[in-house]
Amino acid sequence: MSPRPPTGTGLDITLLGRVTIRTADGMEIRLVGRHVQALFTLLALNRRPRTREAIATDLWPESLVAATGPLRQALYQLRTSLVAAGLPVDAILESDAETVGLRPEAIRSLDIAMFEACTDDLLTHAEEAVALYAGDLAEGLGHDCFAAERERLADWYEDALAIVARRRLADGDEDRARSAAERLIARDPLREEAHEVLIAVHGVTGTRSQVVRQYRRLCEVLDRELDEVPLPETDATYRSALALTIARSRERAAAIEPPGGKNLVVVS
Repeated sequence: MSPRPPTGTGLDITLLGRVTIRTADGMEIRLVGRHVQALFTLLALNRRPRTREAIATDLWPESLVAATGPLRQALYQLRTSLVAAGLPVDAILESDAETVGLRPEAIRSLDIAMFEACTDDLLTHAEEAVALYAGDLAEGLGHDCFAAERERLADWYEDALAIVARRRLADGDEDRARSAAERLIARDPLREEAHEVLIAVHGVTGTRSQVVRQYRRLCEVLDRELDEVPLPETDATYRSALALTIARSRERAAAIEPPGGKNLVVVS
């Protein structure tokens, strides 16, 4: 029978953004060095034992000593970090001469698992997904084996941002709608729906020049990257936003116009 972690040893693991591991009482387990961080990330992503050869090949495909060098060093560093945190290594790691893995019962929480659960029904859980996404997978680790998973999770996050931006706008929360749309455009300038949200936000709270500038930015990026023009619904949003800003300008002008209008004569 495999050893079970005692009460309070379950790990809270964050892989989105900076890789962090905390014990159940909140103490952070420091993993010093990219080798050990990459190893732990790969083990947490797979959540099952894998052969040492497969792990080494994933992490260090170009290393001639992958099976015995970096992997052995990283395993030693991981064990040392767990011991320093007062954790029973065998209750966390499942390993033998051929395989290594994290014991499923040793993981109390894993942010990627929670994020993926949100994506099962993104329309309902988009706000939760955005809140969970602290950054791209294992930021700072450039290992090729993380690239596909990093891109997959990033795509889900960007879809969630698009939903959140539209929903916040519909709810009249223009400031937070702008924030979500700007974050999406910063990641992918071709996301037309984010530009549309910003155009609409400027229509409600901004000026005519802001509306025009945002629409022109969209036209430029679509033309340059795709040789396309904005969608009809985006054009409709643009016209509506312009109309709102013009109406506000006329209201302000009317509010400051003196009684009697332009033909008022002042007698000294």
